[in-house]
Amino acid sequence: MDFVEQLKSSVDIVNVVGEYVRLRRSGANRYMGLCPFHNEKSPSFTVHVVHQFYKCFSCGAGGDVVKFVMEKEGLSFYEALKTMSERYGVPMPKRSQYSDEDSKLRGSLLAMHEQAEEDFRANLKSQAGEAARAYIAKRGLAAETVEHFGLGYSDRSGRALVRLFEQRGFPVAQMEASGLVGKRQDGSLYDRFRNRLMFPIHNEAGKIIGFGGRALSPDDEPKYLNSPETQLYVKKKVLYNLHRAKEAVRKEDRVILVEGYMDVIGVTAAGFRNVVASCGTALAAEQVQAMKRHTHRIAVNFDPDAPGESACERSIDLLLAEGMQVRIVELDGGLDPDEYCKERGAAAYQERVDGAKGYFYWLADRARSKHDMRTSEGKVAVLNFLLPKVQNVTDQLERMTIANDVAGYIGVDPGMVLDHFRKAVSERSEKAIVRPTNLLRHDERMLLIALLTEAQLRAEMIGPLRSLQTIDTLPSRRIFQAIFALEESGGRVGFDEINGRLEEADQNLLAQTVLNADGEISREEVVAAVESMQRSEQHNLRVQLKARIGESERAGRLDEAMRLTMELQRIERATPSRRT
Repeated sequence: MDFVEQLKSSVDIVNVVGEYVRLRRSGANRYMGLCPFHNEKSPSFTVHVVHQFYKCFSCGAGGDVVKFVMEKEGLSFYEALKTMSERYGVPMPKRSQYSDEDSKLRGSLLAMHEQAEEDFRANLKSQAGEAARAYIAKRGLAAETVEHFGLGYSDRSGRALVRLFEQRGFPVAQMEASGLVGKRQDGSLYDRFRNRLMFPIHNEAGKIIGFGGRALSPDDEPKYLNSPETQLYVKKKVLYNLHRAKEAVRKEDRVILVEGYMDVIGVTAAGFRNVVASCGTALAAEQVQAMKRHTHRIAVNFDPDAPGESACERSIDLLLAEGMQVRIVELDGGLDPDEYCKERGAAAYQERVDGAKGYFYWLADRARSKHDMRTSEGKVAVLNFLLPKVQNVTDQLERMTIANDVAGYIGVDPGMVLDHFRKAVSERSEKAIVRPTNLLRHDERMLLIALLTEAQLRAEMIGPLRSLQTIDTLPSRRIFQAIFALEESGGRVGFDEINGRLEEADQNLLAQTVLNADGEISREEVVAAVESMQRSEQHNLRVQLKARIGESERAGRLDEAMRLTMELQRIERATPSRRT
């Protein structure tokens, strides 16, 4: 068996996709969820268990498990094979024909990051890492927490990684491409991170793709320095700790979003496994979508200072636009999440998370603190601030409920708020997901499914079906032709092989046919479908003969008209009870 086929047959696509998407069973052989390749509010993304493929009928994404890993993790074909080989324990041939230059470069960059992490961790345990260990002790991190998060230390020399990479034979161009090494105007190389506590940043698959470095000297700026964007690391797509947190996020159906690395580490150490952070950047739509694949519920817990509150307010619009259910965690005493867990304990933090305010109450409190609520002008100002925020809620009923709550909370007439929303709703067009309709007739669909899934029936049917001209008139004719060609060549007749011979429109039709099929097909149903096709053949032939007879009569070719009439009578006598 070819290695790719062996790999695909050894993994379950539902399990692989399920690491990125919350899937729910929607049929005997189907699972559905929100598409991970575009933003949607109603699920149109389907995974088929038997044929091991995925399809989104909204954005058109589709393919097998290898393509899913390629698209989701931004890998080349070779990298996806290698990643899956390692993850699922299917040995990959040492000499692979699948490798390419881009894959080799990415492989080198990943290797450099792994070696950098090893070096940083070793530095932390060395004499040079004393200041970093002192900082860790000051923050109250246990040894197992440091180990779990892979913390390390970049030494002061400024050339430790450069020397390491040179010893390992990495070219200068690759060193620069890694983002770990910089190049001065005179051509000399230097380590980008120096005298910093190092936090490895992983992609959702758990591969190290970058680092964050916390300055240990007050003279070093900035306080936190992140890797620059590289072929591996695109900041707006990465959430710190998501690769560890995603299972807990799905299990608890809630994600806790904090601001920084230490908050993630401190809150996780307190027993909360569903915690993530953006990597030193403002929250981006792609990061929200990454969380949304695992849950719609989010508890935002940014630092309780002015920058943290401003960042929280900015994030709310984005979270609402992506359809997230947003609550805001407020911590007293001016403590950030890490400090709160250490000083007040896990139970107190759990109480704060469970009792988190709905985002509109939090926004209302912020607005009320800025205006005199004893005046009508103040109330109107707060209302004008809140209405656009609430309008971002995508569900109409939820919007109206929140609008009524907001009116009561700030002390204005609910009718005024509801009138505003009624006007907005009338102007707002809610785009519905168009569900795939079944374009195929019943016998056509039955035969396709049987040809795909039943080898013995396929061997019996394929001869009679190939002789029918009716097949060439069907919407699925190119799918039938692909099956016939594979069978004639002796190739494997499976979903992937057929799909690979089709254009996009026919691939969509094939996917739709398979996804609409639930349960087994009996021999009786298949025989009836073949007979139905044969009746269609006879009907079409009679229609064609009648048209030719009329044409011959109008042209005065009476002998030809008579011959065709006799042929029509012969066909009609052969199927007297099957006329349509």
